[in-house]
Amino acid sequence: MTDSKRPLSPHLQIYKPQLTSILSISHRITGVILSGFSVMIPITLYFIISGENIFNDFKLILSHHFFKLFFIFIIFVLSYHFTNGIRHLLWDLGFGLEIKESYLSGYLVIILSLLFTVISMFLFQLQVGF
Repeated sequence: MTDSKRPLSPHLQIYKPQLTSILSISHRITGVILSGFSVMIPITLYFIISGENIFNDFKLILSHHFFKLFFIFIIFVLSYHFTNGIRHLLWDLGFGLEIKESYLSGYLVIILSLLFTVISMFLFQLQVGF
């Protein structure tokens, strides 16, 4: 066998990203982010049951602009992962597998995720003003 410098399979340097591949990778990344964020649930419950003074201090910390931006990011991640998960479930049922439908559903996932995030910002009053 000759010593060839060519890659044996397509690598990231020569692979042209497609919407479907980017959304698939993003779906996995958002799943990992949500798994990591789930640690906050018991921590928050601890501060809730620790008493009014500690809870008020916790609320004060979370009202900082950094945490508001973080919560907006988490809401987007959650809405993206949810809508893209529904898209994957529809694929498993055999719907939307054509290229045109796949791209249309991909753009719909992005638009709905942004829309859900903006709606949530107003519902939860997460306006961030510096």
